[in-house]
Amino acid sequence: MKRILWPLWASGLAAAVIALPTASAAPAIHLSTTDAGEVATSYTYLSDNFYKKVDPDVVLVSVRSALLSAMRTAGVKHISLPAVHDSDSPTGNVHQIDREIEAATTESKGKFSAHDLTYVAMDGMMRSVNDRYTVFLTPKDFAGLNQGLDGGDFGGTGIVIQVDDKTKYIAVENVIPNGPADKAGVQQDDLITSIDGASTKGMAIGTASGKLRGKEGTKVTLTIQRDSSALGTPITITRAKIHQLSVYEKMLPGKIGYVALTVFGRDTGSELSTALGRLQSHGARALILDLRDNGGGYLEAAVAVSSKFIPSGPIVSVESRASNITTLDADNTAIDPVPLAVLVNGYTASASEITSGAIQDSSVGAIIGTKTFGKGVVQTIYPLPDGSAIKVTTARYLTPRNRDINHLGITPDIVVPENKHAQFGQPSKDEQLTRAIQYLDDKLAHLNQENGV
Repeated sequence: MKRILWPLWASGLAAAVIALPTASAAPAIHLSTTDAGEVATSYTYLSDNFYKKVDPDVVLVSVRSALLSAMRTAGVKHISLPAVHDSDSPTGNVHQIDREIEAATTESKGKFSAHDLTYVAMDGMMRSVNDRYTVFLTPKDFAGLNQGLDGGDFGGTGIVIQVDDKTKYIAVENVIPNGPADKAGVQQDDLITSIDGASTKGMAIGTASGKLRGKEGTKVTLTIQRDSSALGTPITITRAKIHQLSVYEKMLPGKIGYVALTVFGRDTGSELSTALGRLQSHGARALILDLRDNGGGYLEAAVAVSSKFIPSGPIVSVESRASNITTLDADNTAIDPVPLAVLVNGYTASASEITSGAIQDSSVGAIIGTKTFGKGVVQTIYPLPDGSAIKVTTARYLTPRNRDINHLGITPDIVVPENKHAQFGQPSKDEQLTRAIQYLDDKLAHLNQENGV
């Protein structure tokens, strides 16, 4: 994510006027230094960095239309805003946008502040290029995006749970490494038969999750059943701060390691290294990488994830508007090769497709599932001083074999439709996962035959 030093731009001062003694003139409205600077910065970066040529006239008209639309929606009538046209000067065009915002603020008669309409104008600016991924982000939107990519913190036990189909108790699907539950000895596939004395039989996931979470330092007592013939064992866990992970792993029957990625965030590469290390230490003979419903994230994370399976060579090539191509290679962190299957679906997008395409082109694993989303463009996020940001499509990417998958997606090596009411990660209710296991079992059998085992 690009971090830059933002220049401050001041809007021009209005010419002085002499107030008549018989009437008081409305105070002139000027953008704050911060708002004017953000307008200038957004205009400049959109114009210079969007991956296609930007028409200044279209940008100006879009800004004006956005301001008019916002005011009409708010019930402002008889609006009169200055006409706008490309002045052949970026500075001149920025001043026109400033003037539109100031005029709209005056016309709104108190319904909007200049700051509110600055956001409206920047939103219109981004919409001008008619690209669904180029958007303006309010501080709230930007904070939400960062939390989605980088994870949030909460007080809890560090357990990922599900409902056990057979017993209807709450079952442990994953245990976060080094979390309170892990340190207390809770293991994958344990049954939690009660939480603080309340039976979990038939308990909803949301209810159980609410009981497991709580203020850091508080205690919760779980009754754990590991052997169906044994009585449950009470375990008291002290809640701690849990960082939401983007990588979850577990061992499937036959020593097949399963790793699901929810997003390609800041820590995904290191989290994947930890997950793979745990699976390898428990003797994983093959791996399944689940990228279904993963909408992507950071380009750097895609390279880090792909590099765990591809020992060397290109991962992705990025082509900017000037046709400059940058090729990013594997970072020499690959694990020892084992049979690999990657699960994808129609919501596998962006960074997930970079990883899927790299694995497919490098022939280090089989792609299984349904065709991916087809997002072959790259966005750069430019944070702004007040906590807002703009997200601009700055390049397109190509797979190692120079495939452009934008609007096309990646066709799996083995096409398997998603079954109704699928529960990802549960072989009995996940036909795509079942097919991946079958593929890996066949691969392992073939390798054993080749090695005379």
